Amino acid sequence: MIRRLLLSAPLLLALTAHAEDDERWNLHGQFTVVAQRHGSFTSPYEGSNSLKASEGTKTTMDATAYIGVKLWPGGELYLNPEFDRGFGLSDTLGAAGFPSGEAYKVGHHSAYGKLQRAFLRQVFALGEAAGEAQPSAANQLAGTRPADNVTLTVGKFSVVDVFDTNAYAHDPRADFLNWAVIDAGAFDYAADSWGYSQGAAAEWNQGDWSGRLGLFALSREPNSTRLDSSFAQHQWVAEAEHRHQLGGRPGKLRVLVFSSRARMGRYDDAVAAGMPVDTGNVRRMTGKQGWSINAEQELAEHVGAFARYSRNDGRTEAFDFTDINRSLSLGLSVNGAAWAQPGHTLGVALAVNSLSAPAQRYFAAGGLGILIGDGRLNRYASEQIAEAYYAMRLAPGVTAALDLQRLQHPAYNAERGPVTVLGARLHAEF
Repeated sequence: MIRRLLLSAPLLLALTAHAEDDERWNLHGQFTVVAQRHGSFTSPYEGSNSLKASEGTKTTMDATAYIGVKLWPGGELYLNPEFDRGFGLSDTLGAAGFPSGEAYKVGHHSAYGKLQRAFLRQVFALGEAAGEAQPSAANQLAGTRPADNVTLTVGKFSVVDVFDTNAYAHDPRADFLNWAVIDAGAFDYAADSWGYSQGAAAEWNQGDWSGRLGLFALSREPNSTRLDSSFAQHQWVAEAEHRHQLGGRPGKLRVLVFSSRARMGRYDDAVAAGMPVDTGNVRRMTGKQGWSINAEQELAEHVGAFARYSRNDGRTEAFDFTDINRSLSLGLSVNGAAWAQPGHTLGVALAVNSLSAPAQRYFAAGGLGILIGDGRLNRYASEQIAEAYYAMRLAPGVTAALDLQRLQHPAYNAERGPVTVLGARLHAEF
């Protein structure tokens, strides 16, 4: 399949409408394969949501088409049909900071198709500031975009397409893989089991500042394949961004807050209700709030750094992302031009995830979360993750990467692990 994709790349490129001055439509695509395995590790016991102490290599594959059409001045429609196949390690269970951002919470042995994104984008110019030329890319038509603008996005897309972005750690097809590195771990963002939601986002860009506000549908129930399209269960997200220069080097600082309202179970209520301990038995309409700080900074030519800190109130179960109440991640990204290989990238990162006191009591009593639950939690410890990857360009639009992760105390369990995860990724795009 990979060989066929590479051989067909010239034909696919020919299909793309590249009128760089003002593109009326375009077609781009991508194909990614990730394979991961881990060695054996200390595991005196396992629960239904545990990372298995022994298993074979797990592989995921996805192929996406990015179709863009200009409808009217400033108005664009984007559709992203996708085929997916495969499973993450232990069926995407066993670690709050899961090792592969390419592994969905839904796995399948054969390829299946979904329309992952279908959204309308409208850009309104503010003032007479000179426009910025943008190239043809996935979900981006080539043309001139006003530097100061208000952008509205409505439809089906991912919350983290717009919020919590970072130039060095955000794309599992191009940089890091671990969930707690590519996103703010405690940002329990609205999403179905594939990571997408329905909603709307408004973005204001002027000078060195941006402001964003979004309303999104949560799942019908935690970690569901179906969204609550009535928006009875919903999430508000707001983010402020400032672009700056430090020592003549560009950087960005983002501050995000979110507020969710849904039928969620409180950890302490589930424990008080008695055995078996299950938040599903005590769900009621309630709220959940959290925030994050997200920074990226160029340190030197070819070298960039990033850091995120996120936190949520920790009273209720994780709803749509993962079982993290506090998270800190930081790292470096070095472009291979530093050693005469401009198509290469080296990245290193650390992440530390923590649970609130109510969540600790819940998992100690045998409760299960979205991704974790060993059946007990005798000795709690923060989940600590180290990740390094090396990506290299094989041909125009084709990269391969090797990834190494070390998970200390997976699922916050000091009696299990540590786990070493080896990974390989092949990515092609046009």
